[in-house]
Amino acid sequence: MNKDILIEIGMEEIPSRFIRDAANLLEKKISEWLSDSRIHFSGTKVFATPRRLAVVVNEVSTKQPDLRSEVKGPSKKIALNEQEEWSKAALGFARSQGVEPSDLFFKELKGIEYVHAVKNEIGIETKSILSDGISKIITSMVYPKNMRWGKHDLKYVRPIRWLVALYDEVIIPLEITGVHSGRTSRGHRFLGKEVDIQHPSTYVSQLKESFVFVDIEERKQLIHNQINTLAKDKNWVVSIKDDLLEEVLFLVEYPTALYGSFQSEFLEIPQEVLITSMREHQRYFPVFDHESNLLPHFITVRNGDKKSLDVVARGNEKVLKARLADARFFYQEDQNLPIDKALAKLEKIVYHEELGTVGDKVRRIRTISDQIAKFLSVDEKVQRQVTRASMICKFDLVTQMVYEFPELQGVMGEDYALKAGEDPVVSSAISQHYQPRFSGDSSPESIVGAIVSIADKLDSIVGCFSIGIVPTGSQDPYALRRSAAGIVQIVLDQKLNVNLTDLFDICFAVYEESNLLKTEMDDLREKCFDFFSLRVKNVLTDMNIRYDVIDAVMATNINDISSVVRRGKAVMQFVEQSDVKITLESFNRVNNLASKAENKKIEEAYFEENVEHDLYQKWNQLHSSFTKKLETSLELEALEMLKQLQIPITSFFDKVMVMSENENLRRNRLALLANISEDITKIADFQKIVI
Repeated sequence: MNKDILIEIGMEEIPSRFIRDAANLLEKKISEWLSDSRIHFSGTKVFATPRRLAVVVNEVSTKQPDLRSEVKGPSKKIALNEQEEWSKAALGFARSQGVEPSDLFFKELKGIEYVHAVKNEIGIETKSILSDGISKIITSMVYPKNMRWGKHDLKYVRPIRWLVALYDEVIIPLEITGVHSGRTSRGHRFLGKEVDIQHPSTYVSQLKESFVFVDIEERKQLIHNQINTLAKDKNWVVSIKDDLLEEVLFLVEYPTALYGSFQSEFLEIPQEVLITSMREHQRYFPVFDHESNLLPHFITVRNGDKKSLDVVARGNEKVLKARLADARFFYQEDQNLPIDKALAKLEKIVYHEELGTVGDKVRRIRTISDQIAKFLSVDEKVQRQVTRASMICKFDLVTQMVYEFPELQGVMGEDYALKAGEDPVVSSAISQHYQPRFSGDSSPESIVGAIVSIADKLDSIVGCFSIGIVPTGSQDPYALRRSAAGIVQIVLDQKLNVNLTDLFDICFAVYEESNLLKTEMDDLREKCFDFFSLRVKNVLTDMNIRYDVIDAVMATNINDISSVVRRGKAVMQFVEQSDVKITLESFNRVNNLASKAENKKIEEAYFEENVEHDLYQKWNQLHSSFTKKLETSLELEALEMLKQLQIPITSFFDKVMVMSENENLRRNRLALLANISEDITKIADFQKIVI
């Protein structure tokens, strides 16, 4: 009869941002260990609160299945001696497999006979391996930050205070850092008590009786419903951000939503400041009316019951009042700082010891922005706006408000710039140049913001790459992946007529003039192209374009980002046609032989067969229109034109020996194929398409 397993690691409060990944890792480790141990189970469910990580494994088999396997040994030639008796090699093989020599037999593999043995392994009982296996799983858990306590050598996210380990009703004996396993869990720190878990199946219900909602999704839904109920009762609109909900979810074990208020006079401060102060510092949910105007109220979630909620609300109001008073003071003081003086302060902030100050970075951004604007042939007014926006895009970094709330960089710059009388387009570009700030965020709306944003992000990438800072694994301290993805998104959203080579050349020139290039130009260019190609690949993947189509379009040219995306979409549609196989085969035959061409000069005088004339004339007829289709971003139509070459290509190969002994005929035929191949590969390398 199958049994259930419960493992609960009870700790002091774990940082909320670590809990989700840690719980999933515990579940993964236990599942993989059981599978590797040949122990069957029907499923797992993970649980977590600020003070515990737990997993329940259902219907675990009580023993491993017996294992019967054939093991291959040496070949017959080696296994038998001259007397046709077992050799030392065969006898050694038998001993190693725990079988008698008489049990050995031969089996043919690929025309060669090998000696084999049947190995029977009796499955062991599950309970005999639980203690050791689970101990290793718990102690091998990996967290972003660890600590040590007492005299213990184990480094862990927080000190372990209790362990529950059950195999149905039976305790699995464990001992970690002096803590022995049992069936006793702990309820809510203030409302609950110790709980003796009777069986893994009663784990959730027993803890709920002790004021702990251990089920993650149940607790999340409870918080969500309570907030929405409050909002409905008060006729409010509450924006429940996923990241804030996730954080609150792992700060409480028994959630109770409540509301509070603050003085309406604080609404004179920019809405973004109030929202940031509530969300980031207090974990409050801001409240809006139905016109999206911020109201002087908030909703928070208590880790406890409904007793004395008015007292809890007053305490939260008092803390928020102090926060908002500080914000108002910073806001008023910052407006007394002229932009020019703020820019001067940037000269004292080090961006990177090898790349200079933030002031140096701003000057590079300005030069790069101006060059990009000229390349895009913007009008004089936009050029002036780009210059000014790039000059002052970082001035708010020295303000007190941004020092207190770094996430408001750009937002405060726009507000302060408007109040200082700057052009509204320039002011908004200060905020926009940080966009997209995260995956899924929008890109800058204005061309001014887009240009400055690209310049800023490009400067960061090229600067870091030039001094050897290249993201590896999960390490990306300068958020270079996000910067590259942002540039790709901006180019696509704004439909900018600029390619990667143009952007790199503009930036490389600035770095070369500043004597900041510490890497060979060709090497740097290659690294930048490889880095951006991964970002472009991600964009295509997000569009549900097949992996082979992605490889095909990226194999030819990734320089023009917009073209890569358009070609990806076009080829995706093209390869889904029912008769595409014959067309692709004809394209690939052309490409295979085209690589042997010495030049692309076609001389009609050397056409010997009618099919050569037919193919040439058809290609010549289509070539000009095909090129125009590509120039006007009509890749799918261009592909359909190339498809018309399929029949003449097939006829050509059926009746012509391309590699003729006649040098003139051979050279001319290869030249024809080379010209056709050049058009085909402007779309994709179709040899990478899997049919």
